[in-house]
Amino acid sequence: MKKLVASILSLAVVAGLGTAVLAEEAAKPAEHHEAATPHYPLKEPKEVDWSFAGPFGTYDKGQLQRGLKVYTEVCAACHSMKLVPFRTLGELGYSDAQVKAFAANYEVQDGPNASGDMYTRKAVPSDYFPSPFANAEAAAASNNGAAPPDFSLIAKAREVERGFPRFVFDIFTQYQEGGPDYIYSLLTGYEEPPAGFQVPQGAHYNPYFHAAAVFAMPKPLSDGQVTYDDGSPATVDQYAKDVSSFLMWAAEPHLVERKHTGFMVMIFLLIFSVLIYLTKRSVYANKEH
Repeated sequence: MKKLVASILSLAVVAGLGTAVLAEEAAKPAEHHEAATPHYPLKEPKEVDWSFAGPFGTYDKGQLQRGLKVYTEVCAACHSMKLVPFRTLGELGYSDAQVKAFAANYEVQDGPNASGDMYTRKAVPSDYFPSPFANAEAAAASNNGAAPPDFSLIAKAREVERGFPRFVFDIFTQYQEGGPDYIYSLLTGYEEPPAGFQVPQGAHYNPYFHAAAVFAMPKPLSDGQVTYDDGSPATVDQYAKDVSSFLMWAAEPHLVERKHTGFMVMIFLLIFSVLIYLTKRSVYANKEH
């Protein structure tokens, strides 16, 4: 019996030490040797303090409006949001008249008309954000051979995997901000390449890119590029935070409602569990065990 207990304790100690070592290794920045196969991204995304983080987080409508401004003045020249209708902008605090006026700034193709021809008209709130290009081939031809991705779901599609043991802790902390963290890090992460690193012509070095060390998009943001109506700082850092938050909303506009529903479900399950326990005690109180 003593040998069995000693063996179990030894296994527990070894498992604990192994977990500690893995946690320590996960906390260290990844090292990349020239002879080794690189693991992308070369740098892990920075963790930003988002207003919508955590089980009780909510969207900051002021930040979302600023993010929309950055998207329309900078990002919309290359990236579409074909799954986002203009009418949903009312959730950002805009009136129906403002949404209608905003949509009218865009033109969409409609038809056919009575003659069987397609025609162009001003967009209305029921329309979706149009693409700046006629098709994917035209988009690629205008962007050094790489078609810019659609931004409708980009904040959910670009989450970078977090290794063990952090993904275990994420279950309890409800970490769901991997996409916005990645977008923010990418927009602010352009650097000069290290010595000896060859950047292909037309490419740009960014160690936060998830697929390689370089990619086709040049640095899109610069200080003073967009003027905010509310007096917020006109800096790359602020632009990146605001547009990342906006893209998170575009990908999951009902995030806050989902969190509220989940919280109410947890409360219900807790109360239900207590009632079941009390019922069980009442039913079996006079039974012999």
